[in-house]
Amino acid sequence: MHPVPYLTDNDVSSLLDPVSLVDALRAGFEGGIEAPPRAHYTMQGTTGKTPATMLVMPAWNRHYLGLKVATIHPSNIALSLPAVHASYLLKEADTGRDLAYMDGAALTRLRTAASSALASTYLSRPDATTLLMIGAGSLAAPLIHAHKAVRPIHRVLVWNRSTERLDALESVLDVPFERVSDMRTAVSEADIISCATLSQTPLFETSDVPPGTHIDLVGAYRPDMRECDAHLVERSRVFVDTYAGARDEAGDLIQASREGDWSMECIESDLAGLCRGAHAGRQDYDDVTLFKSVGASLEDLAAAALVWERYQARH
Repeated sequence: MHPVPYLTDNDVSSLLDPVSLVDALRAGFEGGIEAPPRAHYTMQGTTGKTPATMLVMPAWNRHYLGLKVATIHPSNIALSLPAVHASYLLKEADTGRDLAYMDGAALTRLRTAASSALASTYLSRPDATTLLMIGAGSLAAPLIHAHKAVRPIHRVLVWNRSTERLDALESVLDVPFERVSDMRTAVSEADIISCATLSQTPLFETSDVPPGTHIDLVGAYRPDMRECDAHLVERSRVFVDTYAGARDEAGDLIQASREGDWSMECIESDLAGLCRGAHAGRQDYDDVTLFKSVGASLEDLAAAALVWERYQARH
């Protein structure tokens, strides 16, 4: 019996590209993957003042069974450590035998970015050319690459609170970008605004967002977190990756539903509805669209299956 391979961050990254991954996710959301709601645990007392989070995410289809275990430690940021650690186990559906273990953090980064890009194909203007990336953490480079893969982005703006993170992003990103100090001007010039932070307060003013902007919210994975205010949610046409995840974990939407006239019933569609053609997505050039992503095990399985099949083809 052959040993079960472990695919590292570099292995996973080298086997995935944004365009192919967007296509794989689109096929996954069209149907065929069973993905029950993920188990979400808040672990008080493990990291001092800031609670850690553990996510357990299963999914399966006719060919594969998959399970991801991820931990999120926000306090790691102050220690210059990754906030997210994850592992993925891929199994054969017919027999249950282990096929591969994978670096789950790499898988998560890339499928998260591809999910945002998939949503963008339905929700952003086709002629979007300027991307504002808010946050320069581990998701920034994948999100920039993924958005550029589906839209003609030629100008990238990046804002981050610390210059150290911007320096680190510049060292790994093969795309030139402009460092932003004036958030209001950057927001007013952006066609797509992508946020990937651990913020608990809105990052920009709703009044600065021009008509036609697409907002991509990737952070705020807990109800007490948010990257935008209730006014922006109320002003936007809102879409989510999954209804269940949004209702339980999307801090931006949960807080908006408590503070204003907006409710979860105002969500227009999830990614499955967009991919299956049940909803057309953007309908007017001046619509402000908002996509809220909290992650789904369906996305992990679709990405892991693509990694495994490409790994087999090379070996």
